[in-house]
Amino acid sequence: MPTQTAQPIVIVRKRKGHGGGHHGGAWKVAYADFVTAMLALFIVLWLLSSSEQIQKAVGGYFTDPKGKGKEVGNGLKGSGSESLSIHKDDMNKLKQKLEQAIKDSSSLQKIKEHVIFTVTGEGLRVELLEGEASTFFESANSHPTEFGKDLLKKLAEEIGKLPNRVTMEGHTDSVPFPGGAEYTNWELSSDRANAARRWMQENGMREDQVTQVRGFADQSPRDPDHPDDASNRRVTLVIMYQSAKPQAATPPVSGAPPATKGVTPGPAPNTPKVGGPPAKPPPSKP
Repeated sequence: MPTQTAQPIVIVRKRKGHGGGHHGGAWKVAYADFVTAMLALFIVLWLLSSSEQIQKAVGGYFTDPKGKGKEVGNGLKGSGSESLSIHKDDMNKLKQKLEQAIKDSSSLQKIKEHVIFTVTGEGLRVELLEGEASTFFESANSHPTEFGKDLLKKLAEEIGKLPNRVTMEGHTDSVPFPGGAEYTNWELSSDRANAARRWMQENGMREDQVTQVRGFADQSPRDPDHPDDASNRRVTLVIMYQSAKPQAATPPVSGAPPATKGVTPGPAPNTPKVGGPPAKPPPSKP
């Protein structure tokens, strides 16, 4: 019988494909472009319905994102981004802004009549007047009350946004401490001003914003006719005017010859000439 040769076994694997074919990821790119366009549209619609101040702030950020400007966007050199420039002519705007911030706070409604804003030659004075009961500080010490902490925190949040410097003052009435006490109205006025400074710097005001802390005791009463009155006990914040731009150099005095480059000045008065007699000294006073 003839020998039968074994046939090799061939395995054929068929690759199954998708019915509609592979579409790729082009649709994802198109969808992302659509979402981006819709987001841009919503931002434009929001800006068109916003106030002029918001529009300037947003525009100022895109033109000056690092905050080196002076009027819009992140223009102020404080910790915030308010667009209020506080010079002498703008101090009334700041006064209205701080008054409104206190009115909008429900926790400060009972003491808002104890906060007095006055525009003076130094700047904006914010006076925190004590009442018959302790309003902002505990009696005879420098510990702020809860009302005092709330108000000082609110002021610190707003003032910390400004580039202006601040001076802190403490005042008392003329009622003295018990005889022989080493702690007097001088220490009390200074300690209260310092306590207000510390609390405000912990809650929004910059460390380098306060330039002076003054204690006046009873030497500068708010009501001189009634030195014992409670309104003389107060802490005052003075938001100083922002310094003006430096002026141009003063021109030389009329009649004085301008300095000429390369020309050697002549001899000073009373200087003897070479080869001549010495100049006479000026007469002395009798």
